[in-house]
Amino acid sequence: MRWRLFLLLSAMILGVQAQPTPGRLLVHCGTVIDPGVSPEPMPARTIVVRGERIEAVTPGFVRPQPGDQVVDLRQAYCLPGLIDMHTHLSMESRKGGYLDRFRMSPALQALRATVYARRTLMAGFTTVRDVGGNEGIDLALRDAINQGWIVGPRMFVAGKSLAIMGGHADPTNGFREDILGIPSEAEGVVDGVASARRGVRLAIKRGADVIKITATGGVLSIARDGSSPQFFEDEIRAIVEVARDFGLKVAAHAHGDEGMQRAIRAGVASIEHGTFMSDQTMQMMKEYGVYMVPTITAGRSVADSAKIPGYYVPVVAEKAQRIGPVIQETFARAYRAGVPIAFGTDAGVFRHGRNALEFVYMVEAGMPPLEAIKAATYNAADLLGQLDNLGTLEPGKWADVIAVERNPLEDISALQEVAFVMKAGVIYKQNGQPVPQPVQ
Repeated sequence: MRWRLFLLLSAMILGVQAQPTPGRLLVHCGTVIDPGVSPEPMPARTIVVRGERIEAVTPGFVRPQPGDQVVDLRQAYCLPGLIDMHTHLSMESRKGGYLDRFRMSPALQALRATVYARRTLMAGFTTVRDVGGNEGIDLALRDAINQGWIVGPRMFVAGKSLAIMGGHADPTNGFREDILGIPSEAEGVVDGVASARRGVRLAIKRGADVIKITATGGVLSIARDGSSPQFFEDEIRAIVEVARDFGLKVAAHAHGDEGMQRAIRAGVASIEHGTFMSDQTMQMMKEYGVYMVPTITAGRSVADSAKIPGYYVPVVAEKAQRIGPVIQETFARAYRAGVPIAFGTDAGVFRHGRNALEFVYMVEAGMPPLEAIKAATYNAADLLGQLDNLGTLEPGKWADVIAVERNPLEDISALQEVAFVMKAGVIYKQNGQPVPQPVQ
């Protein structure tokens, strides 16, 4: 397809081939904050890195041997690389952005996505789950990053979100039918159990790591409904069953309570947003072990953007002002009720690279800083099914390490000022500045 060729060409132009440091890399950390390992900060630790993986985490500052390299972070606070479980790296909201799909070629969108990917990594997010892209850009972006052609976070991607006809992720909403036609599984639109199964299989064929469904209406789609259920339970169950056959999980976008309950009973792994979640649904999530991915930043951002004349079309602006402000309060209730929480922002609905603002809103809503960090490390890795590789600083895991100069347990906003970023043993940011990578 044309977009794959264009992304390949752009990757060749921007290409980098980052390589882990040969031998041992000793990261001397003044304090390690790793809530998946210890409920208390761990002073004076050395993270021993060999290749892409952590070899050991040792008390004190290990003396280097010949051939070792040392990173001096003795005045800093080290954490596992952060994980954002709800991003859209192939887009970024802006005034009049609804026409971008008609004005911008897939090639230009792909090039723009490389900028968003770099910003995200430099913000300390070494891994993201991308839950809905267009033109296959998210799939290709993941592959280009994995090949070392461009700089960005490790990506687990959904490809096109699955929706019903006229539902939240129906790409033809609000546009003339004689121009865009009637969408099908190829556009991520499914209707009925058989169609739902085909849609999942097509997503997997295209390379999806996770399946994303829009279980209710949404805010930014050009459709009046923002919260009513949009799948029958048997359709969701069919999607979950096919995904499980291939070892994949299903994430369910949902604002309305009935749609959440259908999705939970059908077996989804996470509820994204959860705006109008009832106490009964919170109890169901605990019983079924379903994570909430709250995206408070997106809620507040769309509510603010809706106040700008012409930023959204009127039907979207109304939903944004009604739904957006509710998410933070619902998150507070869910946390108090003991619902499992995994960090997610919906970056792309707001500017990429500002992902850590979500921590501020989580703490503001009553979650202790250590728990908020755990949501973006251990819990996120658990929801990804990647605890063997991610989420903590332990031997055998990918060497994803970030550092900040201020104590985030005293002021969580410190996580908005990441000074050091390492992903899989490669240093991408040091002393607050990007580290140039060798060209392939």
